Amino acid sequence: MGLRYTGSRVRRAAVCLTAVAMSLAMTGCALLPGRSLARDIGQLNVTSPELREDKPLPREYSCKGSQGSPPLRWSGESLLEAKSIAIVLDTHTGSNAAVNWVVYNIPPDWTELGPNAAEALPDEDTGQAKVTSGKVGYEPPCDDKGTYRFSVYALDERVSVSGGAPLPEVLKSIADRTIARGRLTVVNIE
Repeated sequence: MGLRYTGSRVRRAAVCLTAVAMSLAMTGCALLPGRSLARDIGQLNVTSPELREDKPLPREYSCKGSQGSPPLRWSGESLLEAKSIAIVLDTHTGSNAAVNWVVYNIPPDWTELGPNAAEALPDEDTGQAKVTSGKVGYEPPCDDKGTYRFSVYALDERVSVSGGAPLPEVLKSIADRTIARGRLTVVNIE
């Protein structure tokens, strides 16, 4: 009789322990091995006087025009904590994806870049990465049918990569430091 009682208590304890472990896992508790320690990412609002969400990219900012990068603006409470800003333009067309522009270490007190900013960076510490095509700087989108995402990232520290660092290394450094992000998406080319 004592063994049966002990077995029942062990089963009950195991069920309770399993229930506690499952509830911790479902709430995202970081106490369990292998759980993500990801932090909450704040939101930025990204706008442009030239671009509109889900509208065509104006031809002058594509490879068919001569304006270079479009003007961008960003805002959000998380900017108060930012140590630098980064911008990434990526393109998705059919089965292809590419990164067309990466600019990083924009001073944290800047809240906009004017047209063709890729040619006139905010300061000497602001850098641009080599994009998918191998070019450093703004590579204007060329495919008439596609999705073009201008993503702005507020970072908790400056990006420190060596000159000529591979694109994946720069993007990982941005991702590791992101405290807030926002995006302006345009589709197709006018």
